[in-house]
Amino acid sequence: MPRILAVANQKGGVGKTTTAVSVATNIALSGQRTLLIDLDPQGNATTALGLSPKSVESSSYNVVVQQLPISAARVTTSVERLDLLPATMDLAGAEIELVPMFSRELRLRSAISLVEKDYDYILIDCPPSLGLLTINSFAAASEVFVPLQCEYFALEGLSQLLSNVQLVQDALNPGLKVSAIVLVMFDARTRLAQEVAEEVRSHFGDLVLTTVVPRSVRLSEAPSYGQPIEIYDPASQGAAAYRGVTKEILAQKFNDLALSERSP
Repeated sequence: MPRILAVANQKGGVGKTTTAVSVATNIALSGQRTLLIDLDPQGNATTALGLSPKSVESSSYNVVVQQLPISAARVTTSVERLDLLPATMDLAGAEIELVPMFSRELRLRSAISLVEKDYDYILIDCPPSLGLLTINSFAAASEVFVPLQCEYFALEGLSQLLSNVQLVQDALNPGLKVSAIVLVMFDARTRLAQEVAEEVRSHFGDLVLTTVVPRSVRLSEAPSYGQPIEIYDPASQGAAAYRGVTKEILAQKFNDLALSERSP
């Protein structure tokens, strides 16, 4: 069975897609067979790996809504051992289309079950919301991996996310756990970033990874060239940070402390 990680944060612009793409790339480069599922209608993970959503024939929309097998929609990438299930703007209407469908929350889980044997790791780049697409991701995943921006409202948003994870645990996926929180867009020059980091670590302890991802122009540039940072500029601080994040993820074991005990 592969490890299936839903990379989630309901707030946009927090480095979620950069984290999903970078960690998936590094896992693949470490020798693991990896699938990245782009479930965000914006298709940023797809673009970051060099594909234009307009040129995609089949996508995660076809898989979730029309039940096309993942094997018929996935594509290989320029990174060895990394496959991508791309996204298109069709996903924007999927939330509404899924409402009347049977087992609407479990469609991604069913699709993944058919390709589980092909992969060691599956990462899902969730949309920045807590709708049916994210619920599908949580129902399919074994773990939730949370990128957290070091800003004022970070803990408030994280509390809401953990509440929704708990709801999915209770109703759909008892084995789901938040396995890691990574601090991203960290600006060591500001007191606010330091205070947020300290507060997150005080609430969530060893769920918070040791590695912190700094703000980086190179991280922002890489998607415009259709390359993950590990290919675009492997010597950059951002690339080094995500190698550290990936090393921690690969070495990680679940912490069974109840989520309710960690809520801020």
